[in-house]
Amino acid sequence: MEPEARELGCIVNDMSDMVVVDLDCTVTAELEAEDGFPEEEARNVLDVTQALFQNEDDEGDDDDGEDDDSGTDHFNSEKSGTQLQRCERHKGGSSRLPDTFQTSNLLFYERFKAYQDYMLGDCKPSEVEAFTADYLDKVLEPCDWMALWCTDVFDVLVEVRDLDLKALKACVKLALPLQCDTRGCEITEEAMNSLLEATQHKVSLQELQVVYDESGDFDQTALALEHLRFFYKHIWREWDDEDEDDDFDYFVRCVEPRLRLYYDILEDRVPAGLVAEYQSLLENCSKCFQQFSELRSTLCADSDSELDNVSMVEGLKLCDQLETFKRKLHIIENPLLRYVLAYKGNSRQQCVQSRGLRASGTKVVHVVTASCGIIQLQSLLSARLMPLCSSEDTEIQFHSEPVSAVDACHQGDVVIVLPGIYSVGSSIFIPDSITIEGFGFPDEVVIEKKVKGDSFVESAGADVRLSNIKFIQHDAIEGILCVRQGTLNMENCVLQCETTGVIVRTSARLTMNMCDLYGSKGAGVEIYPGSVCSLVGNSIHHCKDGILIKDFASELDGMPSITMENNGIHNNEGFGVILVKPGNGEHLVPADRTEEDTAAHVAKDEQQEGVIAPHSAASSSSSETPTSSSSSSAPVQPEAAEASGTDGDVASVTGRKWQLSRQLSRNKEASCSRAVQDLMEHQIFVSVQGNQFKRNGRGDFGTFFY
Repeated sequence: MEPEARELGCIVNDMSDMVVVDLDCTVTAELEAEDGFPEEEARNVLDVTQALFQNEDDEGDDDDGEDDDSGTDHFNSEKSGTQLQRCERHKGGSSRLPDTFQTSNLLFYERFKAYQDYMLGDCKPSEVEAFTADYLDKVLEPCDWMALWCTDVFDVLVEVRDLDLKALKACVKLALPLQCDTRGCEITEEAMNSLLEATQHKVSLQELQVVYDESGDFDQTALALEHLRFFYKHIWREWDDEDEDDDFDYFVRCVEPRLRLYYDILEDRVPAGLVAEYQSLLENCSKCFQQFSELRSTLCADSDSELDNVSMVEGLKLCDQLETFKRKLHIIENPLLRYVLAYKGNSRQQCVQSRGLRASGTKVVHVVTASCGIIQLQSLLSARLMPLCSSEDTEIQFHSEPVSAVDACHQGDVVIVLPGIYSVGSSIFIPDSITIEGFGFPDEVVIEKKVKGDSFVESAGADVRLSNIKFIQHDAIEGILCVRQGTLNMENCVLQCETTGVIVRTSARLTMNMCDLYGSKGAGVEIYPGSVCSLVGNSIHHCKDGILIKDFASELDGMPSITMENNGIHNNEGFGVILVKPGNGEHLVPADRTEEDTAAHVAKDEQQEGVIAPHSAASSSSSETPTSSSSSSAPVQPEAAEASGTDGDVASVTGRKWQLSRQLSRNKEASCSRAVQDLMEHQIFVSVQGNQFKRNGRGDFGTFFY
């Protein structure tokens, strides 16, 4: 029996197409011939043998699939039909064009994987076009597929005949009879053919949308075109490939942070003010780059004419301005630096003006309550209302919720919030010097915000007092409380945070006593340069970091002044107290950096338009032509150049800087943080005593370098 089995195995291996037939008749017959071998057991052996051969075939198929690493999302080939959804064009309209694939609603990880694993990998900025063309060559159907050519003016059905991947274009011909949707114009078949002839029948791949097909044969083509469109619309910047420092991973430095920012904005995780600021920066940077490129193209590299020298100086100004825009964009794109350095604040809050004193001179006590019992009312009268309303020029007003009470306040008013849970749908802005107090313990007087928004409480009054209230933040984008300007005295409050906790802006003052703050995904307390902050007897716990102090003061802003006494800072994920400051040569400058770059990193930080960023790495020494942002106010004149040296020397110095075309900024290295032991000896601390630090994940004190 054993020799016959081996012989049968060899025959089956050589004739894989006849496995099932031969086994069915031969193996069963031989097994039944054996004495005492029942028919049922013979059939079981046959089933096992067939399963083994089937597994071998499956493994062979899997190996083939692993070698073909050309797609974005590898669908199961055994499933017939498309795995993508249909984008219906007929819905809600009268379009005669066929439906296309729905690819615009991809998730973050789907785009992330496509760019990292298939399209870009670890390419450098100068290699993006080559990597993209290679990726498209693997996944796109080379010809004979239908698509819609979509522009701002028309959508027309075309047939793809060939690909020009170096130019990222497709050779197409018009599908007849003409099927076209136009916007504000009429297009004939003759006009469309003339247009195609003018473009040599080539159109951009980004303008093509694959016609829906249920077979699944064009899924990878549709996905690849979507990744290409999205990349050049939302990720790629026209100045990316002009980075002089080209030796870095483009995906890590640029693609991933920009992709994350796009989805953070899409999912309402970025304040509206910061989104508007980012869009404005992108627009300004694009205009500046276009002006810079146009000016550069008109210059002759070897020319020594006075006109060209003046144009070079003008170009240096544009170049420096361009680098300033790029630094600011990088800060917003970097999730570690986004809120630390970039955000100017809520524009809606800045529109709220102080009301000052009432013209009549009266003051109002605003009582907030949904309902009030007799005993509670008697207690309120005797404990608070009688002392506050002893004079004739004071009156009482009742409100059902806190926002309307604060909005009705003038300078000197008092808001008393009775026990209860108050859900508010908008931010609370405090532009005047008023007092807001809870009539009871903080756990009894609760104000919570469930509606998504930029901020919860914003204080800008000269002398605001807040006490005995619990604030609960839900579904938030910005911090729970921000002292924008003026002074806030807060006592015996509970702050249940979700994003950042309490923010103390430049020139603002905060006195925070006996408060409990927890749950912040950022810092519990965030202190800006030039502010004054007194923290006494507070508990700050279960936050990302306990207290974050920003030490990047400009010439106009002094160092923050901080008092910390008898606080309990514990169970925070990062540091108990962390200092954010610009990196110096010791921490951030690579070993191969030039002397010019190193000198620039030691220079002071600048603050322009409310956004603080490191200086450009091309800041010059005092003996050379200045190229920092301040050069716009003191441009170098040709006459001054003649006084300091020959025209040739000036042209040489200017030419060297001009030819960089320039990615001057060197602030894109990975930021770093480290624990320190002597932070409390820093000059920003006025008084530090009696504080307790326990179970902070990365240590009690640390410094973050950017």
